[in-house]
Amino acid sequence: MNNRESLFSAKNRRLLTTPLGKENPITIQVLGICSALAVTVKLEPAFVMTISVIAVLAVGNMIISLLRRTIAPRIRIIVQLVVIASLVILVDQVLKAFVYDVSKQLSVFVGLIITNCIIMGRFEAFAMSNKPWPSFLDGVGNATGYGIILIIVAFFRELLGSGSVWGYQIAPQFLYDWGYKDNGLMILPPGALIVIGIIIWVQRSRDKELIEEN
Repeated sequence: MNNRESLFSAKNRRLLTTPLGKENPITIQVLGICSALAVTVKLEPAFVMTISVIAVLAVGNMIISLLRRTIAPRIRIIVQLVVIASLVILVDQVLKAFVYDVSKQLSVFVGLIITNCIIMGRFEAFAMSNKPWPSFLDGVGNATGYGIILIIVAFFRELLGSGSVWGYQIAPQFLYDWGYKDNGLMILPPGALIVIGIIIWVQRSRDKELIEEN
């Protein structure tokens, strides 16, 4: 019981929950914006990208933490890149094996997880100086915070830009018969920026501390 309590202590729970709000990688730290623009035209690829980043960051954080005392400072970036690249290759092969159509939609963006600032940032800022379990939780928390924004943006972009959600048509046909047209702006990168901007505005409106801190 004590072990379970220590595994999910208040400090460890904050590692999971803080990145969902006050330290969100996208809306607060402004990291991972490129993928938020690139893979959020449809909800399904955004969801798959979220799962992929959670897997890479959580497992990668834990591996780096386990190796942190054996990595020479001068080669730490090389080691981190090798770990990320290995995990990304594994994730890419799993996607091709089980969700090939989505893998084709994501195209090169799965490979570009290697260059995601969030992953390298958490390796450097947390995993290199903390134990494996907290590092794992930190990876899950930050990747989930990143993924929540991706999913919200993709939901509104697909709904407003294509009239569908997860590929299923939501806008009724009679609206199109009456002259309704999907908003083409939402399937372009500026559409993602608009949605992210609205999310940031809502977040800061609800929490005034974020305005003072930033």
